[in-house]
Amino acid sequence: MPRTKGGFKTRQRRKRILKRAKGYWGARRKLYGPAKETVERGQAYAFRGRKEKKRVFRALWTVRINAAVRPHGLSYSRLMAGLRRANVVLDRRVLADLALADPAAFGAVAAVAKQSLQA
Repeated sequence: MPRTKGGFKTRQRRKRILKRAKGYWGARRKLYGPAKETVERGQAYAFRGRKEKKRVFRALWTVRINAAVRPHGLSYSRLMAGLRRANVVLDRRVLADLALADPAAFGAVAAVAKQSLQA
């Protein structure tokens, strides 16, 4: 079997990198070497960002829940303790959404938590 030089695979790999480098400026878009470095760095940032996004959103939900529960005479931690004690299984994302979209329903949830804390 004759030896193949791999030109097709090399071209394919370079094309894939240069395609991902669209939108970059200068050599970062035109030349394979700088494009490869920039694309790899971008993918590393994207990977890190996907992890960071989870932390950022959880913190946002906590702040929103805390702000919404204060008028009901509770703090965030007391609300969560009350909900746990009352066996209410609503996660923070749903609670934050409820606080924004339907304050009356959130008030009812807060009342359940408050009641379970007093019992």
